[in-house]
Amino acid sequence: MRLHRLDITAFGPFGGTQSVDFDDLSAAGLFLLHGPTGAGKTSVLDAVCYALYGTVPGARQSGQGLTLRSDHADPATRTEVRLELTVAGRRLEITRQPPWERPKKRGSGTTLDKAQTWLREYDATAGAWQDLSRSHQEIGEEVTQLLGMSREQFCQVVLLPQGDFARFLRADAGARGQLLGRLFDTRRFADVEKRLAERRKATEARVRDGDSALLADAHRMQQEAGDAMELPELEPGEPGLAEAVLAAAAVARSTVREHLTVAHCRLTAAESAQFAADRALTEVRELARLQGRFAEARQRAVRLEERAGAHHEAQARMERARKAEAVAPALELREAAEAGHRRAAAAEARARALLPETFAGAGAAGLATAARRAAEELGGLESARRAERRLTEVVEERGRLDRQERDDEDVLREAEGWLADWDTRRAELQSRIDSAQQAATRAEQLAVQRDPARRRLEAARLRDELGRDTDEAQRAALASAQRAADARTHWLDLKEQRLTGIAAELAAHLVDGEPCAVCGATEHPVPARKFAGHVDAEAERRAEAAYQRADEQRAEGERRLGVVREALAAASAEAGDTPTARLASETSELEQEYARARRAASALHPAHEELRLAEQERERRLADRQQAEIRAASRLTRRDTLDTEQTALEEELAKARGSAGSVAARAAQLERQVAQLTDAADTARVAEDTAQHLKDADARLADAAYRAGFDTPQAAAAALLDDTAHRELQRRLDERQSEEAAVRSVLAEAETAAAAQQPPADLGAAERTAAAAAQRLRDAASARDRAARCCGELDRLSARATAGVRQLAPLREEYDRVARLAFLTAGTSAENERKMRLESYVLAARLEQVAAAATVRLQRMSSGRYTLVHSDDRTGRGRSGLGLHVVDAWTGRERDTATLSGGETFFASLALALGLADVVTDEAGGVRLDTLFIDEGFGSLDDQTLDEVLDVLDSLRERDRSVGIVSHVADLRRRIHAQLEVVKGRSGSALRQRGV
Repeated sequence: MRLHRLDITAFGPFGGTQSVDFDDLSAAGLFLLHGPTGAGKTSVLDAVCYALYGTVPGARQSGQGLTLRSDHADPATRTEVRLELTVAGRRLEITRQPPWERPKKRGSGTTLDKAQTWLREYDATAGAWQDLSRSHQEIGEEVTQLLGMSREQFCQVVLLPQGDFARFLRADAGARGQLLGRLFDTRRFADVEKRLAERRKATEARVRDGDSALLADAHRMQQEAGDAMELPELEPGEPGLAEAVLAAAAVARSTVREHLTVAHCRLTAAESAQFAADRALTEVRELARLQGRFAEARQRAVRLEERAGAHHEAQARMERARKAEAVAPALELREAAEAGHRRAAAAEARARALLPETFAGAGAAGLATAARRAAEELGGLESARRAERRLTEVVEERGRLDRQERDDEDVLREAEGWLADWDTRRAELQSRIDSAQQAATRAEQLAVQRDPARRRLEAARLRDELGRDTDEAQRAALASAQRAADARTHWLDLKEQRLTGIAAELAAHLVDGEPCAVCGATEHPVPARKFAGHVDAEAERRAEAAYQRADEQRAEGERRLGVVREALAAASAEAGDTPTARLASETSELEQEYARARRAASALHPAHEELRLAEQERERRLADRQQAEIRAASRLTRRDTLDTEQTALEEELAKARGSAGSVAARAAQLERQVAQLTDAADTARVAEDTAQHLKDADARLADAAYRAGFDTPQAAAAALLDDTAHRELQRRLDERQSEEAAVRSVLAEAETAAAAQQPPADLGAAERTAAAAAQRLRDAASARDRAARCCGELDRLSARATAGVRQLAPLREEYDRVARLAFLTAGTSAENERKMRLESYVLAARLEQVAAAATVRLQRMSSGRYTLVHSDDRTGRGRSGLGLHVVDAWTGRERDTATLSGGETFFASLALALGLADVVTDEAGGVRLDTLFIDEGFGSLDDQTLDEVLDVLDSLRERDRSVGIVSHVADLRRRIHAQLEVVKGRSGSALRQRGV
C-alpha cells in the first residue's frame, strides 16, 4: 500500500482545504511531520484512517460524525477527506464526507445532510477515473479486503500511535493478550474454547439427566421393594452409580420373588378353609329357616283361634246385607221423591218472596190471572215509547246546533286575529329570503377557494409522510447494501477457499497415462486430496447467486429511495415551506366559514316555502270565515222548527208515563211484574205435584220391607251396606279362609316338623366363622397380588434402568472425551502444566514471532545490547504464555521490560512495533506496506541513539518503503530534510511541504 495524495477540507483543525503530496514526501524515503502542540499533526493521520475506514483511530473514535468538522470552517463549506493510494496493484481514490448540519436553502435554521462516500479507480488504458461504488458498506469491505487488515490492525501497523507500544511493552499478560487478540484475530480459538466448554456443559447436563432418571427409577424400585432394596449413596454424575443401582435392583428382584412364592401357598390354604366355612354356614341357615317357619305357623294358628268370635259376627252381618239388597230399589225411589219435593218447595218460596204482599195467599190459578192483566197493560205503552225516542233525538240535534255555533264563533275569532298580523309576517319572511340569498352568493365565492387550499394541505401532509418514508427507505437501502456486502464477502471467501483447494478438484479428473491439464505430466504419483470443508464449484455458484440476488435487492432499495425522494420533492414544491399545522389551521378556518355560509344559504328555500304556505293559509282563513257566516244564518231556521216539535212530544209523554220517571221506566216495571207472577204460578204447580209423588213412594217402601223380613223400613235401611263396606267385609272373610288353609299346610310338612324337634340353630357363630375365613382369603389374595405387582414393577423398572444404562454409555464416553479437551484448552487440566489457554497458546506463538522480528531492529538500535525474548513462565498464581522479557548482553541476564529507561523503552517499543508490523503484514497475506507513520517518542533519545534509530528507520527504504515520523523534536528538523509542517493559526491550521 502506497499513499499518493491527501486532500482535507474543513476537517479537525483545518478550516479550509489542505493537500499533502505523499509522492514528493516519499521520494526521500524518510520524512518528518512536525508542528506545535495541538496544531493538528495527528489529525493528518486521522484523515488517512478516516478516508480508508470511515473512523478515526485509538481513543479519538468518539469524535465521529458532526464532531469531525472543523470549528474554523465556513458554514457553507462541507467537510471532506479525499485519499489517493495504490494497493494490490490498483490505483484508487476514496472520498468521504461525514454528516453535515448545513444552513437551510429556504428559511432559517439548519438541516442535516447524510454522510457521503465515493470510490473511484484509475483506468490506465482509458486515462480516466472510473466510478466503482457510493455505498459505505461496499467501500469499507473493499478496502478491508484489499489491505487485508482491520482498522485496529492498520492503526497498529501503519499508524504507530503515541504511547501504545510503550504500554504494550510494560503491560501484563492480560492487557497484552487483548491487543494481540485484536491484531491477529484469534477469536476463532477463543470460540473453540467456548464451544468445547459449552459441549462439556451440555454433555455433563445430559449425563446428569440420565443419572437422575436412573436414580428416579431406583427410588421407585425402593418404594415397591421396601426394606428389600438399599439405594447407593451416590450423586448423579459420580462413577459407579449405574453398576450400584443395577446390583441393588437384582437383589430386590430375588427377595420379592421369594415373597411371591410364600404368598401363593398362603392363598391356597385360605381358599380351602373358606370353602369349608361356607358349606357349614349354608347348612345352619337352612335349619334356622325351617325352625322359624314351624314356629311362625304355630303363632298364626293361635291368632286365628283368638279371632274366631269376630269372624262369626262378620258372617251374620254379611247375611243381613244380602236380605236388605231386595229393599234397596224402594229406598232409592223414596229418597229421590223426597229430594224432588224439597227442591220444588224451595223454588216456590223463592218465587213468592219476590211478589208484593197482596199475592201472598194466592194459589197457582190466581197468580196466572194476575200475570195476564199486567201483560195487557204493557202492550198499550208502545206508541209512547216511539214518542220518547223522538224527543231524545230532537234534544241531541239541538245540542249539536249549539256546539256548531260555538265552533264557528272560535273560527271567526281566530281568522280575524291571524289576518290582522298578515302584513308584518309577510315583511319578516321577505327579509329572511333576502339574507339567505346573500349567504348563498358568499358560499359560492368560498367554494372556489376550497379546492386549492385542500390540495396544498394534502401536499404538505404527503411531504411530511414522504419525509418519514425517505428515512425508512434509506435505512432499508443501507440494510440491503449490508446484506449484499455480506453475501459478496461470503462468495469471495468461498471462491478463495475453492482456489486454495483447486488442486484437489483438478486432481479428481486425473487419469493415469493422460496428461495433466496444468503441468502436462502423464504420471500422477501424489495427486492432491480434498480436505475437510472443501468448497466445490456448485457451492461457489450458489454463493455467487445469493450475492447477485442480494445485489439486486440493494439496487431495488436504492431505486425505491430515489422514487420516494422524487415524490418528496414534488410534494414540497406543491406545499412550499409553510408548516402543515398552519395550512391545516387556514384550511379549517376556510371550511368553517364556508360551512357557516352554506348553513345560512340553506334557509333560502325554506323561507320561500314558508312564504308560500303563509299565503295559502291566508286564503284558507278567508274561506273559513265566509263559510262560518253562512252556517250561522241557516241555524236560526232549524232551531225554531225543533223547539215546536219538542213542546208537542213533552205533552204526549207526560200523559203516558204517569207516576214513573219515563215511559221506558214504566214499561220495565210492568215487564218485571209479568215475569215474577208467571214464575210464581209455575213453581206452585210443581210443588203440589212432588208432594203427591212422595206419598206414593212411602207406601211402596213399607210393603217391600215387610216382605224382606224387616219390621220397619228404617231397619232394612240400617242393614244395607254400600259397595266399599261390602267389599271390605268380603275381603276379611276370604283372608280368614286363606290363612286357615296356609297354617294347616305348614304344620303338615314332615321336614319342618323334624327340624322343630332339633336344638335351635346358632346362625351367628356360623356367620362369624365364615366371615373370618373370607377375610383371611382376601388378605392372602391381597398379599399375593401385592407381591406379584411388586415383582412385575421391579422387572419393568429394572429393564428400563438397564436400557438407560446401555444408552447412556456412549454419552458418558463422549463426556469424558469432551471434558478432557475442554479442561485442557481452558488451562484448568492437570495435563496442562503451565495452565495456558488455547488462545493464549496461539498468541504466545505469535508473540514469539514478534519478539524475534523486533530483536533484529532492537539490536541495531541498542548497539547489540538488548534482545527481546518471549517467556511462558507463570506469574504468581496466574496463567502463563504471554510474558515478554529483555536480555541485556552487558550483564548476560534476562530482566523485565519495565526496568528499561525512558529512551530505551521508546526504541524497544519502536522495534516491537516494527516487528509486529512485519508479522501482521505476513499474517494479512503478504500485503506490501510502502508507507508507515511513527507518532512521537523521539524526544527521549540521546544523539547517538537517535542516529541509530534513524538508521534503522532509514533501512526500511531498502524495498522502496517510506516512513513518516510525527514529532515536534527540533533536532529532527535538521536531520530529516523532507518535511510536512503543520502551522497553527487563529483561523485554523495549514500544511506546508519543505525540502521536496
